[in-house]
Amino acid sequence: MIKITNKTNEEQIFKIINENFSQLAPSYYSLVTHWFINAYKNFKGIDKYIILIYLINKDFIHYRKNGLMVDYDTFYKDKTLEIPNINISDIARDLLIPKENVRRKISELEKKGIIKRAGKKIFVERPGFIQTKANITLKDFSSLVSTFSEILKDKKIIKEPLNTDQISNLIKENFSFCWYQFYKFLFIFSNRWKTDTKTQDLETICVGLIVMINTVQNRGFKDKNLDRQKYFKAVQKSNHIGINAFSIADITGIPRATVVRKLQFLIENKFLNISEKKLYNFAMGTQTKQFKVLTKLQDKNMKALGKFLYKVFNQIKIINTN
Repeated sequence: MIKITNKTNEEQIFKIINENFSQLAPSYYSLVTHWFINAYKNFKGIDKYIILIYLINKDFIHYRKNGLMVDYDTFYKDKTLEIPNINISDIARDLLIPKENVRRKISELEKKGIIKRAGKKIFVERPGFIQTKANITLKDFSSLVSTFSEILKDKKIIKEPLNTDQISNLIKENFSFCWYQFYKFLFIFSNRWKTDTKTQDLETICVGLIVMINTVQNRGFKDKNLDRQKYFKAVQKSNHIGINAFSIADITGIPRATVVRKLQFLIENKFLNISEKKLYNFAMGTQTKQFKVLTKLQDKNMKALGKFLYKVFNQIKIINTN
């Protein structure tokens, strides 16, 4: 039995992602988009959710540093968490959220009984773990990994792919490791979108991702077997059916007036177009500054995704059976 070894390294995984991106894109965009939607719906603000995740991630960091493995059921059983020293400035720096906003969101979480403060200590209470429990995300995460295992099978790196249920069970067994890697990727992903696109809030990113996934999952978007460069160019074609503000508001739970403001920001900064029928799409020119910004952003994110998948695959021992 041979698991993925150093012979299949992070750079090779990154190369495979790039060459087979059209196969991976639907599950990849579903994972990140559904996470943002769920984050907003939980607290009517993504910053509050991601701050809570940041706090819970301290537990995953502790397990990682001490070489401990905690499975899914054990992690969530009667769970509370004490964080002895938490610094508002650290949260603001690590999540690229203004310090005053962090302080306000922490207070709002405390009022909701999600966390409790005692001096410099913060306690994440049971409701915080219930509201951030990996349900939909675990399913999407497993689908992404399963899809990638099919690509690896085609490349003869593994003999047989694993289905979503098999992957889900393996991730649950290695939950503290896999979710540490997922959150690491998520923080990198969200921060890069903020810095590279100069978008200050995650709701705007969420709205933009809905427009993207509408194209990716649309039946009219039938391009297959495209590498990432060709795929990203194909997404920009103006003949794709767009999506209206009402539908985005319905999908995300973000108020329609807020969605319209976020869409206007993306249009003014030339990341989106709007048709005569008030449908939004990603029809930007491939020679524009915005396209180049998003291309560079995708390069960084795909390298992070490659590292993420490589580490998860090695941990859960996706193997050849000889």
